[in-house]
Amino acid sequence: MSKQNAIDGSKNIFPWLIMILMSSVTFVGILSELMPSGILPQMMADLNINEVQGGNLVGYYAIASAIFAIPLISMTMQFNRKALLLILLAGFAVSNIVAGFLHSYSIIIFLRIIGGICAGVMWPMIAAYGMRLVNEEHHGKAIAVIMAGNTLGISVGMPIMTVIGNDYGWRTEFIALGGVIVVIALIGLFALPSTPGEKLTKSTSPFALFKIPEVLVVLLLTLLGVSAHYGVYVFITSLVDEIQLAGGTEGALILFGAGSLISVLLAIKYTDKYLRLLTVVMFGLLIASMIIFLIFGGIIGIAHFAFFLWGLSFGPLVTLLQAAVSKQVETAKDVATSIQSSTFNLSIMIAASIAGLLLGVYSAMSLTYFAIALAIPGMIISFFAKKTLD
Repeated sequence: MSKQNAIDGSKNIFPWLIMILMSSVTFVGILSELMPSGILPQMMADLNINEVQGGNLVGYYAIASAIFAIPLISMTMQFNRKALLLILLAGFAVSNIVAGFLHSYSIIIFLRIIGGICAGVMWPMIAAYGMRLVNEEHHGKAIAVIMAGNTLGISVGMPIMTVIGNDYGWRTEFIALGGVIVVIALIGLFALPSTPGEKLTKSTSPFALFKIPEVLVVLLLTLLGVSAHYGVYVFITSLVDEIQLAGGTEGALILFGAGSLISVLLAIKYTDKYLRLLTVVMFGLLIASMIIFLIFGGIIGIAHFAFFLWGLSFGPLVTLLQAAVSKQVETAKDVATSIQSSTFNLSIMIAASIAGLLLGVYSAMSLTYFAIALAIPGMIISFFAKKTLD
């Protein structure tokens, strides 16, 4: 058996352990981004900063991810995928550990920007890296498993890290996360397969991909889907307070997380076969959950079910959109997913800004109208996008 045949044969067996290891990378990646949110009052008091400066700890990270994703992915296309991922993990580890020892807000912000730059490269490249390790019929499954770390990070990791921060201090939380990242990097050094990069050509440049109609459809779906979800999610506490939900925000997040976990498992199994159907259902469940909030408000049981339903919709969001954009190109999937990733991050910022303006004028229920207004066209476009999603 030739070496090439052996490689092709290995792709027929889904590498669960490798994919779970990659999933741990996305797990710590989302924690690195969102971690300050759970312990912001502590950081503000310790660093003697105001609320706007505190918000910048997350905002600047996201902006760096959005701005640097496309150019840096293009610049690093020829890098060995394993080597690049280990460099990115080192960047995550250093930015968190060093921040845990510093008292200078300005330097911590600089380190957060470094972390954001690493995230901007990591999110699109790790999905493409994973797809190169399996046959085409398993691409969606690979993305689903890898991106499950993102959902687990939000639903499970964030509450755990917040408890650590509240009990032992935000510095311990940052250093602990950095230590976990170091462990993942060491395991990856020995366990991850070495995969060469690709040559960037005119036909695989970001500008060329913007000329593909199907790619533009996916980017539009990303804008609609991410804005609809995050416009409400960023201000979930306001929604919970508005409907006076029994169990408060903690109860809402538990139900939301449970729904997300279930839908991630379904996405792992069915994304490759039913991408369009799952995308339509994702938008449909979001619309249904928001309508329930509007009609039934804080009625015990029904409102709780709405948070679970919303979680079902939210869980596969990243997986479905990255799988969709990856289907549109044969090569340079890193560049395609970087465009989608940048659109994803920009959509979060746009959604948060618009939702903040709505809250300044109307009640938190206005956010549900905002989500519905975006999700309805998203569902319609998904339904008719047979060429793009089938």
